[in-house]
Amino acid sequence: MKLDTRLIHAGQDPDPRTGAVNVPISMSSTFKQDGVGGFREGYEYARSDNPSRRSLEATLAAIENGSHARAFASGLAAECGILSLLGSGDEVVASSNVYGGTYRLFTQVYAKFGLRFRLAEGHTTEAILDTITPATRIIWIETPSNPLLDILDIARIAEGRPAGALLVVDNTFASPYFQNPLDLGADLVLHSTTKYLGGHSDVVGGAVIARDAQLDADLGFYQNAQGAVPSPFDCYLVQRGIKTLAVRMQRHEQNAYAVAEGLSGHPGVARVLFPGLPGHPDHALARRQMRGQSGLVSLQLKGDPQRFLSRLRLFTLGESLGGVESLVCKPDQMTHGSLPPEVRARLGITPDLVRLSVGLEDRDELLEDLRAALA
Repeated sequence: MKLDTRLIHAGQDPDPRTGAVNVPISMSSTFKQDGVGGFREGYEYARSDNPSRRSLEATLAAIENGSHARAFASGLAAECGILSLLGSGDEVVASSNVYGGTYRLFTQVYAKFGLRFRLAEGHTTEAILDTITPATRIIWIETPSNPLLDILDIARIAEGRPAGALLVVDNTFASPYFQNPLDLGADLVLHSTTKYLGGHSDVVGGAVIARDAQLDADLGFYQNAQGAVPSPFDCYLVQRGIKTLAVRMQRHEQNAYAVAEGLSGHPGVARVLFPGLPGHPDHALARRQMRGQSGLVSLQLKGDPQRFLSRLRLFTLGESLGGVESLVCKPDQMTHGSLPPEVRARLGITPDLVRLSVGLEDRDELLEDLRAALA
């Protein structure tokens, strides 16, 4: 099946008993055993496995061209599952401009357990490759990155990694509709399913997708042992959102292009950060590696960001992204507020930076709202 069809049908066959075309929500916390250890279809206890979660995981694996997937209670819970594959003394190399919550997880949680984290000096593929050492066990990248929308060459990094090192790609910003990192050599694909996959700002979740059965089994052990799993209803909400991913991403992309092109050269905007624009330094790589652009556009403003934010009508000031409604945030105080000020300054996450998650509203009205606030 092609992707648009997989989004609607993969892992979502009609219920064999009733014919229900939507996968039933299985709310049971425990399952009857036919004798000790006599599990029906492998179900024992809902933390270990659940029909709703199993269905979602089949969908996630199919749309990322993987063979296995694990669903978690949040994107950060999914990250914890990946980091649990490591032991004290193991090294992680990461792009310097990772999500603020990821940076906090690295430096304030897992570092005290003996994991070593090396952040690349710079936002480029070359900087990542230069930071990798023979001791590196995981290479962790976001592409496009949050919030500067830098693009990293997944295939080049996959080719340049040492033997035994895993390449983890956070694909949240692109979504499976526009990019499939496993096809480019990644070992694990990470998602905050809260964002584009859920798509309606009504659920929190995470996922990790793989092709290697042993790697998936190891992740499954930690998924069960740590217990950070989504509820059956959360699984239903993410799976329901996935059904409309194709049509939503097409509209997100159209609206984002309209905003990025409409604000380029605006006297109130110092710089528009959007990989779809020919002037973006990673534009050629983005066109080669991705099938399109999502709804993320970042702006460096010339005027007072706080005044700009207060004058917007259609862009709601709030955390997160990828919902049908347009959102705006100030990364230095919101998504990346957990980073030390000197780190934010070094990364370019400055007080004049705002990040737009362009939604599905009328594009002319969105552009009018932004221009009025800039004026």
